[in-house]
Amino acid sequence: MKNDDRNLLLLFVLMAVLFYGSIWSACGFCATLPDPVLTPGVTRNLTLDQVCNTKWGKDARAVTPAMKTQVYAEYHMVRYQGDCALSKRGCEVDHLISRELAGADDVRNLWPQPYGGTCNAVNKDRLENALHKRVCNGTLLLSNAQHAIATDWVAAYAQYVDPKGCQ
Repeated sequence: MKNDDRNLLLLFVLMAVLFYGSIWSACGFCATLPDPVLTPGVTRNLTLDQVCNTKWGKDARAVTPAMKTQVYAEYHMVRYQGDCALSKRGCEVDHLISRELAGADDVRNLWPQPYGGTCNAVNKDRLENALHKRVCNGTLLLSNAQHAIATDWVAAYAQYVDPKGCQ
């Protein structure tokens, strides 16, 4: 392959990546479900006792402003623009696997999730609470809860919170 052909091919690939990347970040899908490459989900090694007896929300968080900035940059999103403009509250940098399910304060477990739209941060919070309750009452294994929320939290919402799904 000649250098000119290689350069043309590289230019084409770059343009395709930029084009499809802009569609990805402009679509609603990227906000509802995180990009699994950017946010695969990361857990901490906590015991079931720690998961069930920690006062979540009262403990120390380790998500820094720099981490939040990095997450928005990786997703090519701004807090009150695009999908984040669907609500006056904008987006929150949310944990894919929630802290109460042993989710880590790690950039690979974070994404910008809108408060607006049908399947939003409020719905996901309800799911997190429902899964935590089931894990702690012994009706759901922690690993299964982590897998469900990391794989497709919208489907998990329909399974564990409301069979009609997000409304």
